[in-house]
Amino acid sequence: MVATAQDAVPDDIGALRAALAAALARAEDEAARAALVEAELAVARAKASDDAALIAHQDLTIRKLQRALHGQSSERSARLHDQMELTFEELESTATQDEIAAEQAAARTTEVAPYMRRRPARQPFPEHLPRERVVEPAPAACHCCGGHRLRKLGEDITETLEVVPRQWKVIQHVREKFTCRDCEAISQAPAPFHATPRGWAGPGLLAMILFEKFGQHQPLNRQAERYAREGVPLSLSTLADQVGAGAAALMPLFKRLEAHVLAASRLHGDDTTVPVLAKGKTDTGRLWTYVRDYVHPMIMRNSPGQERITIGFPNDFQLVNCA
Repeated sequence: MVATAQDAVPDDIGALRAALAAALARAEDEAARAALVEAELAVARAKASDDAALIAHQDLTIRKLQRALHGQSSERSARLHDQMELTFEELESTATQDEIAAEQAAARTTEVAPYMRRRPARQPFPEHLPRERVVEPAPAACHCCGGHRLRKLGEDITETLEVVPRQWKVIQHVREKFTCRDCEAISQAPAPFHATPRGWAGPGLLAMILFEKFGQHQPLNRQAERYAREGVPLSLSTLADQVGAGAAALMPLFKRLEAHVLAASRLHGDDTTVPVLAKGKTDTGRLWTYVRDYVHPMIMRNSPGQERITIGFPNDFQLVNCA
């Protein structure tokens, strides 16, 4: 007589509960192992991206030094350096996105440490920029014991570089510290919210950098030169880091738009060729645009091998990372 799956199920309620608990425990273990593997892969990917960006930066530095020493001032040499800077900014942006993804994956586990990139020390904001003090509301009571006998002990200032079109300023978020006369505990307002992790750039500046790069097709090295002429020196590495962080912050919005567009029963596609700078020559890149019926947002996907996808709108096509 062959036993069926129904015969294998115990009739006792206690045994059923034990079997269910064991199944749930196995599922939790499998989920934990999957999260661990995902975190390890994300950290490894972040390390590889960081190494690639570091190599590109060192190669660019060597080429610039060689040009300065040997006096190679030809137009072709300048174009090659521009192309190397474009390559470096893409690698730097990708490295920052992979670092944020590794942090998010490591946060879901307790056994994998997040990967922190090695960044050069950033210069302080120029002193000639006006400072705008935004004082966060002070706590009305002690966070420890609830007492109201508070006196100011000091303050922490977090500076965020922000930009109003053609007007630069540094916003100082002031968080005053208060001590309780009853229990001597220190109370302070929480740190201000930033659009990107460890973000020093305000949302207006971050939006301007991304729009200039993807909307106006202005490479970051050209942006850095213009900002320096306006009295705000920002390095290429610093700008590329913010592009990667901004792309990671906008990824949930892109996923929603992608799912909405690709879920349509009928899609319209377009294949556009775009000239793209390459090593010593110009390649032909291809831009594939998809749009669904009666919907304005469109998804623009690059040719095979390119992972980045850009969101555009009708009559405002964004051309980035074509290859």
